[in-house]
Amino acid sequence: MELFDNHKVLFRTAFLFFAGLTVLVAIIPALNNQRNFASLPNAEPLSADAIKGKAIYIANGCVACHTQQVRNVDMDKVWGDRPSIAADYAGNHRTDFWRNTATLMGSERTGPDLTNIGKRQPSKEWNLVHLFNPRSVVEQSVMPAYPWLFEIKDSADKADVVVNVPKDFLNGETGKVVARPEALYLVAYLQSLKQTKLPDGKPAPEFLYKKEIQSAANGSVKPAAADGVALYTANCQSCHQANGEGLKGAFPPLKGSTVVLDDNPETMINIIMNGYTGRIREGFGPMPAVGTNNNLTAEEITAIMNHEKSSWGNNGKPVTVDEVKKVVDFLKITSTGK
Repeated sequence: MELFDNHKVLFRTAFLFFAGLTVLVAIIPALNNQRNFASLPNAEPLSADAIKGKAIYIANGCVACHTQQVRNVDMDKVWGDRPSIAADYAGNHRTDFWRNTATLMGSERTGPDLTNIGKRQPSKEWNLVHLFNPRSVVEQSVMPAYPWLFEIKDSADKADVVVNVPKDFLNGETGKVVARPEALYLVAYLQSLKQTKLPDGKPAPEFLYKKEIQSAANGSVKPAAADGVALYTANCQSCHQANGEGLKGAFPPLKGSTVVLDDNPETMINIIMNGYTGRIREGFGPMPAVGTNNNLTAEEITAIMNHEKSSWGNNGKPVTVDEVKKVVDFLKITSTGK
């Protein structure tokens, strides 16, 4: 055929064919996806510090052990308010013309999922201590320490961010542990990882394979009761520790706590829902509003409180769901003014 004998015509034809094929199977679908999967209306872009922190997250290979995707199975409810959807990742734009950016969804959960870590663990103090040495806050952690993100000074400057690391993890060194800018950037990125609320009226995907228990009396099936141990582990243990003793100079103990043992549950519920900053002068970091941030129900808060009131030698008066719900409803009314 003449086409194959004329190399110039053959080259032009092949070039146009592959260019057209590229437009058809790559560019047009990509543009279509951008239109169909735009960011959620109230999604917040990363701050300048968080962008730098994302680069540090990538450079240190954090994606090898941490995912950023909440699957639609019931066991993933501890990681986010809802299963992840395509729009959650639509804000990941190209770094520049030549380089794409990572979604960082990951595929390996050696460590916990970080999709909603900015809500689950918003404490800047906890994140810094954890980065210096993860075993200082999670005894069983296999995560490597990142001491090069910090420096130890004889005395801290006024602008320095001092990290209250337990002495047992300082390897005999003395002085103040100060966070380098890289550590602060990384924490800023972690704090930015929050699931965006879906627009009003848009239903959230459901979690599948929910745990159920069967009643022996009539054979009926109902949702499993809240597990105080599991809820404490997921929401409280990273700061207050498995033994309830907290971390000296960083996070206060619950073992023997007057707040936990108080027969009147209002103060304890208020702290769980709204957080607490009353012990900063003692060196303890502020407690985030765990109940509000993690959308804990009255049943879940009750289970956590009764676990804390009955563990580590504590012998506090149990609370009921009705007592907790009454206080939670009152706090919601006073916070919104409605």
